[in-house]
Amino acid sequence: MSTEGSKRAIVAAMIANLGIAIAKFAGFVFTMSSSLLAESIHSLADTGNQVLLLLGGKRSAMPPTRLHQFGFGRERYFWSFVVSIILFSLGSMFALYEGVEKVLHPHPLESPSWAIGILAFSIVLEANSFRTAIREAKKVKGKSSWNAFIRRSKSPELPVVILEDTGALLGLTFAMAAVVTAAITGDGVWDGVGSITIGLLLGVIAIVLAIEMKSLLIGESASPEDEAQIAELISSSESVTRVIALRTQHIGPDDILVAAKVEFDGSLTIASLATVIDRIEGRVRAAVPAATRIFIEPDVVRPELSDASDPWSGLDDRSH
Repeated sequence: MSTEGSKRAIVAAMIANLGIAIAKFAGFVFTMSSSLLAESIHSLADTGNQVLLLLGGKRSAMPPTRLHQFGFGRERYFWSFVVSIILFSLGSMFALYEGVEKVLHPHPLESPSWAIGILAFSIVLEANSFRTAIREAKKVKGKSSWNAFIRRSKSPELPVVILEDTGALLGLTFAMAAVVTAAITGDGVWDGVGSITIGLLLGVIAIVLAIEMKSLLIGESASPEDEAQIAELISSSESVTRVIALRTQHIGPDDILVAAKVEFDGSLTIASLATVIDRIEGRVRAAVPAATRIFIEPDVVRPELSDASDPWSGLDDRSH
């Protein structure tokens, strides 16, 4: 459901951004507004970003190969990271350049009514895209706050689209304020100020996206809820004495690798131990379907091992 919801949000954003980009470019031709030009490049970059997100989703579904034996789930993280770079380079830097240029060399707006009408039209389209993204995100967000959802979501597309749409709506508001102020005062400097504000806004969003996508690319653990459930399922299984250590990692939004050191009843034979492990894996997959790769290592507790010599010890920090 999260994958389909992400795809719907991406398609809605792509259609909206393409329409908005065309309208803004037309408005720039009539008004020569730098705010409109900055917003045009912003919307064009966003349209390309949606294409990259769809590409990442398609490539992540490719079957494993000899070289990539765990599949291509992280393609979605990679292309989302590329989106953050494009948003920063094409969106933020261009808007800042145009804004500084307009402040240094201001000129009055031509046909400001065109700019205001096109920006109002763009706000309507962008708001519809934003509403779609929020509706789809609510299906998977649960009780988490929006900040927690953006920071902890393992599915990158919805946070990317939500942040993009938020930035677009704020940017359109800044552009509208700049154009109206420039039209009232007759001072083109305000148009440049609007473009600079848009550039700074896009830069902040791009940096936030880059940080979150970098964390996912490096490899994040499963959510605390999923990890606790997995640990409970293993420890409560037949013939299990204790869970010595448990490590998890998302190798894709819906693909968790689970590695566990488990102490079993010492009376088990090799054949019966294999059967017990198979049952544990079945229990975990039934309760946490995303746990697709499970590796359980039978072991015993060895107190003589120090934390420094045991790579499975500690590692409780879940921060980025």
